[in-house]
Amino acid sequence: MIGPGPYRATKLWNEIIKLFRGGMPLRRHWAHFRSYDNSFTGSEAVDWLHALLKRNHNFGPEVTRYQTLQLLRKFLKNHVFEDIKGRYGKEDFEDNGQLYRFPPSSPLKPLPKRRPLAESGFLPKLPGWDDYEEVPLPEKVPMKPLILNSESWNKRHSIAIGEVQECRLIRRREITQRHVDHIWKSMTLAHLQRVLGLESLDGVLDTKTLNPKHIVHNVYSVNKQGIVVLKERSGDLPHWVLSAMKCLANWPNGSETKQPMYPGFEKDVLKTVADYFQKLQEPLLTFQLHEVFVNILGLLQRRQVAVDALQVCCLLLPPPNRRKLQLLMRLMSRVCHNPRLPVLNEAIGTRTLMVQTFSRCVLRSADEEDLDELLATKLVTFMMDHHEEALRGPGRLQRAVEEHLAHLRRVQIKYSGADADASLVSPSFCRQISKAEFEEQRLRGSQEPMAELLEGIISNKDLSVKDKKKKLKQFQRSYPEIYRRRFPTAESEAAVVVPERPASRMRPQLRFLALKKPFQPLQRSWSFRA
Repeated sequence: MIGPGPYRATKLWNEIIKLFRGGMPLRRHWAHFRSYDNSFTGSEAVDWLHALLKRNHNFGPEVTRYQTLQLLRKFLKNHVFEDIKGRYGKEDFEDNGQLYRFPPSSPLKPLPKRRPLAESGFLPKLPGWDDYEEVPLPEKVPMKPLILNSESWNKRHSIAIGEVQECRLIRRREITQRHVDHIWKSMTLAHLQRVLGLESLDGVLDTKTLNPKHIVHNVYSVNKQGIVVLKERSGDLPHWVLSAMKCLANWPNGSETKQPMYPGFEKDVLKTVADYFQKLQEPLLTFQLHEVFVNILGLLQRRQVAVDALQVCCLLLPPPNRRKLQLLMRLMSRVCHNPRLPVLNEAIGTRTLMVQTFSRCVLRSADEEDLDELLATKLVTFMMDHHEEALRGPGRLQRAVEEHLAHLRRVQIKYSGADADASLVSPSFCRQISKAEFEEQRLRGSQEPMAELLEGIISNKDLSVKDKKKKLKQFQRSYPEIYRRRFPTAESEAAVVVPERPASRMRPQLRFLALKKPFQPLQRSWSFRA
């Protein structure tokens, strides 16, 4: 399995040549009353290579015998093998008993030398807080006096009281559309590089030729179905092609097209659509992005990763190519899942017919020696099955860009002696931490200031005992865990709230004299004079 990377199509070409030359069975054959050792027939080559390609993870079971025949014709043209008389190039390879042999050496495509990473693809710099302007403030700002009572103190008890540094209010200069385009381009390419798992896009994509306005248009100028809406009709599909596609997609409910219905009408409609797309000078995925989409083939075993990569790559397409691709994929999917549609071809199934008809209209390289048929078949099959997700705008990337733009437009506070950029970290470059680390940071970040606040209440000598008890009770209700750690026992709490008074001179105890008679209460008597 050849994974994503620079020049993946060239590596696949060289790899399949090595497998063919190293594994193709050779034996003695008779032709024209003469024997030829180490030879093979055309039919034997088609049988063996077809079985190899179907087992290979880079191509898969969708490979047909006809595609294998086309590949062997390219091999013969490039002198990977020759006929028994040493002829190649102009000779035509057929699936018959004609004899062939391998030359002493087989030419392989050389891999281009990669440039250093410093000279690799251009990534526009994200606008930051390099240039800022101070917001003028009035000299004297009228302020309402703040009165703190017990209720307001309880709401604001988490505010630390201390010296406030001198600060200035700053804001980013106005962000123009050019800045917005550069941000979209840079963050899209960074996201694509991360999804493909590459160290650099050098050799995969020429980033200098990309138009960021295409990305912005493909994200925001879409209808409810997610299909791109064009501002001008010049780049859209012709009206007669749209009518034919609508008729075939909604079969048999296509009477609104006012077309005559006759036996075989659906086949003629399909031929009309196929003729238009096959005559396009450039495939829908464009020659420029061929290597990028070839790299996605190495991710198809991981479905969600491949879908994410397709979402980002399709943003790079010009809007008219993207719109045509969306409409074609939707048509192919509806035709394959329409049981009421008549048989379009007696020899092959509808699904295979759709892939073989439109695969080269979707993906094709400018170099005729590449594995166009095989690579396009595998990619188009995957896109047809997942077109709703693959051609949808990447929501995660859109949210990241919009949050970054909102962050740049937001007014900031700059403290004296501090760098405005020191606290600005893009969410895309945050370090992922474990759950244990998060819990530790959360506890440390929230409980340490509260513990300092509790110590400040305890050590405040200006508070009376009554006020101190009241504030401690409020703190205990708000943060019982911190309060319990500070006062594990009732004695420790009482020692802080009501501190122990210094020892004073004790009064001598009253000494009762020993009485001879037991103490009797005084009785009041009344005397009456006569």
